[in-house]
Formats: sequence, structure tokens, C-alpha cells
Amino acid sequence: MCKICQYFKPISISLSPNTEKDDVWLAFKMIFRPWLWKKGKAILELEQEFKNYLGVNYAFSFNSGRSALLAILKGLELEKRSFGSTEASADKEILVQAFTCNAAVNPIIWSGLKPIYIDCDENTFNIDLRDLKRKITLKSKSRVLMIQHTFGLPVKMDEISGLIERYNLILIEDCAHALGAEYNGQKVGTFGKAGFFSFSRDKVISSIYGGMAVTNDLSLAEKIRQAQEGFGYPSFFWVFQQLLHPILVNWIILPIYNFLDLGKIFLILSQWFHILSKAVHWKEKKGEKPAYFPKRLPNGLAILALNQFKKLDKFNNHRKKIADFYYEKLKNYSFILPQKDSSIFLRFTIKHRKAHEIIYQAWNKRNILIGDWYTSPIAPDDTNLEKMGYQIGSCPKAEKLSKITLNLPTHINISLEKAQKIVDFLKRYF
Repeated sequence: MCKICQYFKPISISLSPNTEKDDVWLAFKMIFRPWLWKKGKAILELEQEFKNYLGVNYAFSFNSGRSALLAILKGLELEKRSFGSTEASADKEILVQAFTCNAAVNPIIWSGLKPIYIDCDENTFNIDLRDLKRKITLKSKSRVLMIQHTFGLPVKMDEISGLIERYNLILIEDCAHALGAEYNGQKVGTFGKAGFFSFSRDKVISSIYGGMAVTNDLSLAEKIRQAQEGFGYPSFFWVFQQLLHPILVNWIILPIYNFLDLGKIFLILSQWFHILSKAVHWKEKKGEKPAYFPKRLPNGLAILALNQFKKLDKFNNHRKKIADFYYEKLKNYSFILPQKDSSIFLRFTIKHRKAHEIIYQAWNKRNILIGDWYTSPIAPDDTNLEKMGYQIGSCPKAEKLSKITLNLPTHINISLEKAQKIVDFLKRYF
């Protein structure tokens, strides 16, 4: 890359953060091989790699974590389960934490089910066990619990397991942030009835869109398989959009991002004219389902995901190294740093009362795009909370965290030199 382009290229937490040169060239070559876009051997190979890595019996790929969760919910056949109640399926409730994304909530709504929001713990960003116990007691219809391993920090599974057994709950693990994370030596995604992962553009590994559902339950696995087959593949044009994403972002958008705002303008226009897809469709912000969900994972994206999966340990080791750097450099300043535990640090999330001001100043003064997961109890911040079934004031800790958290990047393209620039900015201004 030329020095001028490098000067205008921002330090970014998103915009295909995981992609390296081999990933971009792989996507570029796939553009010219459309006969491999939909069906192919990479799909089964990726599913087998997942089974081997997690030590589970069954793994099924989808075009997103949303589609994977939809398949799990469909497979559970909640409308046929009495749970000692005669309520219709629309009244069935899923316990789910706030301080999350609408991508985790919408499949519940699309399945005709009702999310019941549990507050989150201010230290771990995961589900608040005290609030969970209170709402389980109050909500006798709630028989399914979905936990979220937020930012790669595993939920305290020993405590959750006790509640699952005591209240006869079905456990689903949202592992979108946590591929490779472990709790007491056991990988997340293997504790519950089922788990699902995401390969979205800013997750642990990325194929721009993609996801996986896993389970050890034979009966559930067969139903998920049937759902997968029934979903079908996304269109050729949709696959083309995703293959084009890492190419345009790395070769055009990022290099000129801050040069007269050309990169930003190019990105906006590309999304406006549907050359590139958005991470969250406008319909999802209103609880509506875009036409490309739910679908199977197409072979073209499975090839990208496989290439990333082979680098998983390298990616997560790098994240931990960058996190250790942040811990050391920021320990004597006024930031509240995240818990270490066994996190893989998808992002390094810190707390400060001026979080949103810091994000704004970092971009305007230092060309640093710091993350803002989450600026609302259900992100993005323009999500219609009423459509999500969320009531303001029901999860005060999540609402507080959405105002005081910011995320520092840890991905493979953040060198120690770039991390030092971020630290220097934080020290100088705050």
C-alpha cells in the first residue's frame, strides 16, 4: 500500500477486521468461480472441522447466526411442548439478556416467541444471575434460557448449570462473540442443549455472513438438519455481495477512508446501491425479517470461513496479547478495565463516564475508529425497542452500560504499534 493511502487508512475496530492478504485474494479468486458459490464440499468440511474442534456430535452451517438460531428454535418445537401449560406458542417465552444485538432477539420474535429480558452483570457484561433467578420465579412460563458469552468472556457455567437443573430449563448458548473460549477447560457452545456461532464481518472468524448451530442431542440434530435443508441457499447475487466485501474494503475503502471522506462516501454509496450488504438490515431494526434469512451457508462463504477457521488459534492468541498490552498500559488510569478470567477478548471493553465523547474525539483527532458495542440495551441504537418487546427501565444495568462502555480493537490487524497509538490517545485526552 502506498504511503499516502496508509496515512489516510484509519485504525479500525470493524470493516472486515480479521481479513489478511490471503483472505482477500481468496475472495477475489472466488469472484471468478461462480460454479462454486452455492454447493460444494467446503460446507461439509467446515461442519466436520467444527465438530472436531468443539468435540460435539452435530454441526450445521447457515448463512448467519440468526439463521442458526432460527433452526434451533424450530427444532425445539416449543409450540408442541406443554411445560405443564396450555399456552399457545405465541405466549412461549425465551429468557435472554439485555445488552445485546437485535440479531440475537429477532429470531425469537420471528419464531412467534416472546423474549423476556434479564439484566446483565456490570463487571462481566454477561447475564445477571440474581435478576435471572428473580425473573424465573416470576415468569413460570419461561422454560428456555439463552445465555450470551459477551465479548468472548464465558458465562459462569457452574452457576448456570445449577439453575438449569433446578428449574428444568432448556439452555441455548449464544457464542457469536466467543468461538474458542473455554470455561473450566470446556469450550463454550457445548454446555447447553444447543449453541450457535456467528461468522459475521466483525466476529472471531469472518466470512462476512455465516453461522453454525451445534448440539449433542440426536433428536434435535435431526430437526435442525431438516430445517437446514428446508431453508435453501441464498441467491447468487447475495453471495456475490459478500465475496466482494473484503475486496472493496481492503483495497479501496480503508486506504482512502479519511481522504476527503472518499472511503466513507464509497462505502455508503456501495451499500445504498446494494453493491455491498449491511451488517444489519433496516427491517431488523423494526423486528421484521429480510428475505435472505433464514438460509443455508453457501459453499463460497464456507471456503472463506474455512480459511479463517484454520487461523483461529493464531487470531485468539493475538487478541490475548493485545489485551495484556492494554491491561499493562491502562492500569493506572481512570478506566474500569474488563475482567480477565478466560476471555478471548473479541473486543477489549472498558468503562468510562465519557465513553461516547472518547469515541468521537478518537475519530476526529486521531483517525481511530473505536467501537461502541452497545449504545443501547438492544443494539444498534436506532433499533425500535418496542418492537423488540423491551421496556425501558426493565434492565437498568444494561441501560447504564450502554452509556459508559467503549471497545478497543484486538483483531489480527492491530499491531502493538497501533495499540500504543490508541493508548497514547487515551492517556493524552483522558
